[in-house]
Amino acid sequence: NSVEQLRLAKQRKKRLAMGAEQFNRKPTKGLEFCQSLGLLPEVLEPVSIGAFLRTCPGLDKTAIGLYLGEPDDLNLKALTEFTNSFDFTDMELGDALRGYLATFRLPGESQKIARIIETFAARYFAVMPGPFASADTVYILSYAIIMLNTDLHNVQVKKKMTKEDFLRMNRGINDNKDLPAEFLSAIYDNICKDEIKMSEDLSSAANASGGDANEPRGGDPL
Repeated sequence: NSVEQLRLAKQRKKRLAMGAEQFNRKPTKGLEFCQSLGLLPEVLEPVSIGAFLRTCPGLDKTAIGLYLGEPDDLNLKALTEFTNSFDFTDMELGDALRGYLATFRLPGESQKIARIIETFAARYFAVMPGPFASADTVYILSYAIIMLNTDLHNVQVKKKMTKEDFLRMNRGINDNKDLPAEFLSAIYDNICKDEIKMSEDLSSAANASGGDANEPRGGDPL
């Protein structure tokens, strides 16, 4: 009956809140705690973890990013399931990246960032191949977008990247060929108009990347 359904819903809501609290403290231990509450299966599966990270209310975005960035096999498979839950159909790359990165905070280590962006690129290319020769092109361009976003919207960067700079930076990235100039120009205009907003936690990413042209630079925005 409706009263029983309401009681069960309240119980589940309470368990989810408890699970989120434990996950935010220590993600791996938090997942084990969620298993004990019946929120996750006895044998952890990547698809269950991915769905939990996408749908559980109250999860800390930094904790999600830390878990997704770990190199363990289960984490990597959960990252794939998490990323594959996004539908990027008919989305421009900049908008897809913006929506994806709004659901968690990238960890500060460049290797972890690389794994996450590589997984994003594979998913986006599978759905929206567009002018791209491969997922590698999406990966490189996604990093370029991150750099552009930081350059344009970080007040500490005095000399801003021009559209010509952005086009020059991305020459030959499409299997040694150029992407259409109008395509890259549209991405530049998109990021210029609509910042990809992220946490200040990402400021450490600049130090981790060492300023490599293929790595994101940190700052208040992504």
